[in-house]
Amino acid sequence: MKNPDPRIVLSRLKNRYDLTTCRDEFLHFSNPYETLIATILSAQTTDRTVNQVTSKLFAQYPSVSDLAGAEISGVEKIILSTGFYHAKARNIIAASRMVMNEFDGKVPDRMEDLVRLPGVGRKTANIVLAHAFSKTEGIAVDTHVKRISIRLGLTRHSNPLDIETDLTRIFTRDNWAEINGLFILHGRRVCTSRKPQCMSCDLSDICFYANTHAE
Repeated sequence: MKNPDPRIVLSRLKNRYDLTTCRDEFLHFSNPYETLIATILSAQTTDRTVNQVTSKLFAQYPSVSDLAGAEISGVEKIILSTGFYHAKARNIIAASRMVMNEFDGKVPDRMEDLVRLPGVGRKTANIVLAHAFSKTEGIAVDTHVKRISIRLGLTRHSNPLDIETDLTRIFTRDNWAEINGLFILHGRRVCTSRKPQCMSCDLSDICFYANTHAE
């Protein structure tokens, strides 16, 4: 089976999901600082959990300077439910301190600077750049993007960086910013990890997985 036409993939997903009306299903943030911290905290947990946590975290530490001066024990208590809270607390405090010390208190807007911050890899950096600065440097590859890309047959790789490279070759740059959100919604609602709903999927006729795992 040949690889699906990326134009068809995007067209069908856009027809099914309106990203402008689904904002409550994603991370909540209102400035670069909140975007950075929320995205770091989102690793291996749900956006809903992070939103519950950050509503308290940002109330207590409303700016990057506040979080840079925070006691780790106090931060840990707030973010406990996100999992891996010891490491996450260290990372968000250390990242805030680096922003204060090396970037004059402003979250950097370049990929090479963002990935230097503790707890920040390409996925997090791509999200921060796209949502905080309207800059599209790549495609954020999370578990949903990875799963759907492999199932559709858009990539044969499992490493997020390799998947991102494949996707940026397949899709035109003006579509990169939408792919993460569209794939996340499709992964949550239809192409789930344990039991994909292929019978109700708009992409089943062009999907490698659906056509090779038909019951």
